[in-house]
Order: sequence, then structure tokens, then C-alpha cells
Amino acid sequence: MLKKLKITIFDKFIFSQVFQATLVCIFLFMIIWIAPETLVKILRKIFMHGMTIVNAIWELLYELPLVLGKALPVGILLGSLFTFDKLSKDSELAILRGIGLSFNRIMAPVLILGTALAVLCFYVNDKVVPAATMAAGDGFGYNSNFVYIEKDDQERPRQGIIVSSYGKDGIKNIMVINFALDEYDDVVTFESILFAPEAKNFDDKWVLPTAKMYHINKQGIYEDITDVHDYTILRGNAKSAFELLSNSNRKDRSFTNAQLWDYVQLLKREKYEDEHNAFLAKYYQRLLHPLTCILFAALGCLLGFSPPRSQRLIGFTVAVGVVFGYYITLPFFDLLAEKGVLFPIIAVSTPILLFLAAIFIIKKIRDL
Repeated sequence: MLKKLKITIFDKFIFSQVFQATLVCIFLFMIIWIAPETLVKILRKIFMHGMTIVNAIWELLYELPLVLGKALPVGILLGSLFTFDKLSKDSELAILRGIGLSFNRIMAPVLILGTALAVLCFYVNDKVVPAATMAAGDGFGYNSNFVYIEKDDQERPRQGIIVSSYGKDGIKNIMVINFALDEYDDVVTFESILFAPEAKNFDDKWVLPTAKMYHINKQGIYEDITDVHDYTILRGNAKSAFELLSNSNRKDRSFTNAQLWDYVQLLKREKYEDEHNAFLAKYYQRLLHPLTCILFAALGCLLGFSPPRSQRLIGFTVAVGVVFGYYITLPFFDLLAEKGVLFPIIAVSTPILLFLAAIFIIKKIRDL
């Protein structure tokens, strides 16, 4: 067993060849990925919004980790494909097979490289991408109204809080809807509505220093307006509401894995089903995406192995199709997970299982 695992000169040769080709492919992929959109966006900011060259360079650098996380699997796929295709055309793989090395043994150093890239990919997506996203100030999406509904023990709405502005200046422009306790089969009535310019957040409550309260009668018509001070809301639910508020516009790539998991659990407790499914799918993607480095490494070796006189265009065409198919279908599977059509783990793992099945089928067809 130890003899089989011994590193030979053939392992070093194949490893170095695939490693060099992979670096070139990663570099080319990052250029192709960045050029159409990112560079145009940065140039527009330079010429139309007066962005300095230094800031433009920093923004480009902040974008690189996100692209690198996508480029690593593609690099090892094309790098191993190119290397094994060249070895096949030069009959070097036939020589290695002739001295008793199985195809699995020949492929071993490539899989080791794929495993190393998988670890790097996991680290980049977990630590580097979130840090770069937040440093670039791109961690949050467009502002939108945040809505939080408090319910009683029977899951009836008791109070609704709508926040239209939140940022460094605090919680601004709050509307509080107090639902009436009267029960109707087809309608929910209001008892009062409050408008406040700001809210102060505490561990166990939010306080509205000043607010206007519109009292509403049973016919749905307001009958009185009063000024209220130090009005307390979200007693006991303030911490969860504030965490939801502060993360509601946050992009998934700005979370570390641990932060993303905590947010998923919060969404589950607060019964935000669609958001929970969407972010849970993103979390599973963080865990499973690095595995594509290993699978793509094996797939590249299989696609590159061919008789000396066969057409090399077929393998590269299949590889390009795999790359585009993988990244184009990811949003589709995300949507299936978000809408509850598939469990998030099933939606995310489907492409991985398809690649694994393709590897076994190609290996069997080529009798390797």
C-alpha cells in the first residue's frame, strides 16, 4: 500500500504540468470574467463620476477574490484537460500505461492538486470574499422597507413594524401598526397607527422618543391624533428584529460561513420561509462548491485522455459546456430552493451529483 502511494518522478512531472496549465487558465478566466462588466463599470465611474485611478484600482482588487472563487474549478478543469490532451497526443500517457500505471494512478497527482484548490476555494469564499466585499462598501443591496410582524401565541398578528430607513444614522422613519383584537373571518382591522422619525434600539425593546398616533375606530376611520413620547415596541423581540433589520439588505457574499449559518437559523426561528430557503441554499453552496475543484480535475483528465489521432476539439467543447452549464444553472436551482420546489440541500447538490455521474459514465465508456 505504501509503495503505491510513493511519490514518483511521474507524479512530479504530471503535477507540475497540470499546475502550470491551471495557473494560466485561472488567469485567463479571471480576465475574461472581469473584462465585460467590471472594467466597464469602473471606467464609467472614472469618466462620469470622477473616481480617481487609485480608487478604481482598489475597487478592481476588491472584485478579484469573488472571481477567483469561480475561477479555481474552471482552471483545474481546463488545466488538466489541456495537459492530458497533450500527453495523449504525444503518446506519453500510452507509455505510462505501458509500464504498468493505471489511469487512476496517473490521475492521482491531479486529484491532489484539485483537493488543494478545493481547500483554497473554501477559504477564499469563507474569509477573503466577505472581507473584500465589506471593505469595498458593497456588502449591502438597495434600501427597501423592512417589515416585521409580531404575532401572539395563536399566530395572529399583534403589531407590525415598518422601517423605511436604516444606516449609520440609526433607525429612521418608523411606522407601527397595532392590530385590533377583534376576530373576523376575512379581514384584519387596525386599532392605531404610529409614525415616528426615529427609534432607539435596546437589548429588550425599541423606544420611539416622539411619535404621532392615529386612533382608528371599528369602521376603519381614524378619529383622533395624539402625540406620544417614549413609546415602547418589540418588548422581548428587539434583538431578533434588529438582527433581521441590519441584515435585511446585506448581500450573501458579505457573510462568513459562520455568520451565514447564524442568519439562516434566525430566519428559521422568525419563520421567514422564502428568505430562509434562499440563504440556506447559499450556505450549502459554500460547502459544496469547493468539491467542484476535485470533480473538475477528474473530469478534465477523462476528457483529455484520447487516442493520438482523435479530435481534441470534442473534449474542450464539452469542458466549456460544463462550465457554462454549471454557472448558468446555479440561479435556477437557487430559485427552486427559495420557492420550496426542492429542499435546499437537494437543489444545491444536484449539479454535484450530475458531475459525479458524468465522471463514472465517461470512465466506463472509455474503459479506463
